[in-house]
This record gives sequence, structure tokens and C-alpha cells, in this order.
Amino acid sequence: MKRQWLLFTGVLAGLLISTGLKAQDEESPSKFSAGADLYSNYIWRGSKLGTGPAVQPTVKFVTGGLTVGVWGSFDAHGYAEVDPYFSYAFKFGLSLGMTDYYYPGQEFFDVSDSTGSQAFEINAGYTIKGLSLGANYILNEAGGAASVGGDMYFQAAYAFKHFNLFMGAGDGWHTSDGDFALCNVGIGTSKEIKITDTFSIPVTGQVILNPEKEQLYVVVGFSF
Repeated sequence: MKRQWLLFTGVLAGLLISTGLKAQDEESPSKFSAGADLYSNYIWRGSKLGTGPAVQPTVKFVTGGLTVGVWGSFDAHGYAEVDPYFSYAFKFGLSLGMTDYYYPGQEFFDVSDSTGSQAFEINAGYTIKGLSLGANYILNEAGGAASVGGDMYFQAAYAFKHFNLFMGAGDGWHTSDGDFALCNVGIGTSKEIKITDTFSIPVTGQVILNPEKEQLYVVVGFSF
């Protein structure tokens, strides 16, 4: 697992350095950006993480099809998650990437099976018109992150004009007993609240059912 962690950090550092140098050479608007979402609850793949409203900041660099960034989620009750990631989107609809799920409060460099604080996931997605498909696979067991290694998650979604439908299934840390099951079914919609002629706030809403855990959630989020 040390090799996997070194590979991830090496690739991430290389991408940041190379794309940063390229950005400095180009006379164009900055490709770096930052933002934040505020959600009533943090629901991830059908499971509730943390308690109450969550602030989810992100800092990223985008150039061409490449995105390198760090995303996080924090709530007032102490839940914390910081996820470095990178991905590449091809023009024909395919995207490939990797995410490092890290949980602050644990040792960052702990990659052991029993107490490791980071779970490394490779992911692939394909989008054509309104249809999007995703596949995700956890590479390692990490006791601190609660991954068992080999955890899988697959999702299909379709975006209509005014709403979208999604359905996902997984195993490992996605379900109560670790067995593969349908765990994330829902409907979502979005709108923009106009503040001024040049500024508006995107709002998203979702109703999510987790059949495996027999839980129903409703979530609203604001983006800034």
C-alpha cells in the first residue's frame, strides 16, 4: 500500500507542477478556482455521513480535459473529510480518474490495513446525451477509512429537462453487511436564485432512498 500511496501522490504532484507551469506560460484567465457548497445533510451513495448541515469546499485546477483538485466536507459535529483527486475527461464522453478519501484527525501517512486513514479509489465514467454511467473500485483496505479493499460501486443516471433520476449499487463500505446491493435510488432537480443581474445562487434538491438500509432522505444544497 505504500507503493500505491506514493504512486498517487507522485502522479498528483506531477500533474500540479506541470499544469501549474503551463498555466504560468499562458496569457489567459486563471485555470485555478475555488468554491463551496452548503448542504442540509451529507448523503454519499445512499449513506448519511456526519450530522446536520455540511460545508463542502473545493479547490481545483482545470486545463483541457484534466482536473486536479481537493474536495472536502465538514459539519459542526466534528465530521471531516478531505479528498485529493484527479481526472481526465475525453471529448467522446469517457472520463477516468482517482480519488484519495482521507479523514482528518488520523495520521495522513498511515496506509496500513488495520488503521489506514486513506482509501484509494479508481473511477471511470461515460456520458452520452442525458445518460451517464459510473464505475468505482477501492484498491486498498484501510481500517481508519472503513474500506475493505475491492469495494465496488456502480451508478446509472439520466438527466431530463427539469429533473434527473439515478440508481446505484455497491458492496464493501457502501452496505451494512458488505454484500452487493442496491443502495442509492433518487430523483433530483435544480434551479438558480437570482440575486442581481449578474449574480445568482444555484440550488439543488434530491430525494434519496437507500433500499438496503431502508432509509429515506431529502437534501437541499446551495453553491457559491
